Amino acid sequence: MRPLTITDAPMVVLALQDEIRRTDESRYDHRLHAVLLVAQGMTCRQAAAVLGDAPPTLEYWVRDFERAGLAGLQEGTRSGRPRRLTEEHLKIIGQGLRKPPEEAGLTANHWDGKALCAYLHREFCVDLGVRQCQRLFKSLGFRLRKPRPQIAHGNAELQTAHKENSKL
Repeated sequence: MRPLTITDAPMVVLALQDEIRRTDESRYDHRLHAVLLVAQGMTCRQAAAVLGDAPPTLEYWVRDFERAGLAGLQEGTRSGRPRRLTEEHLKIIGQGLRKPPEEAGLTANHWDGKALCAYLHREFCVDLGVRQCQRLFKSLGFRLRKPRPQIAHGNAELQTAHKENSKL
């Protein structure tokens, strides 16, 4: 029997790995296969090369299996990175955003990502990026509104007339 080959193997491998990681059950099955390979005599490094995982990952799975059996291979909770801002901080920030930035001691004319970054650093010693601060606006229920620039020495009557005509 001649060996089978897949024509576009790298793309197929990526697609299969994505499918394995898609659900809790498929990840559990993947861990079972990894532990089975090690139980059949492969080293963690060899099994990791076959399955496309990092050797330390397989070492964790084998250790968890030896410690807790099949339950050790179940999907656990993923805590993620702890928040830098507490619920109390968010409440204070929400109250502060309802006031002009000048009242918070900032030189900004309106609240934006940069102004919120400066406020968080000064009030809570928390450094967040501008983009993260913009997301924080949305999560607190605020919209980012930029002031419209006014044309210097513009004719207010002509501008009003233009606005009225442009709505037609």
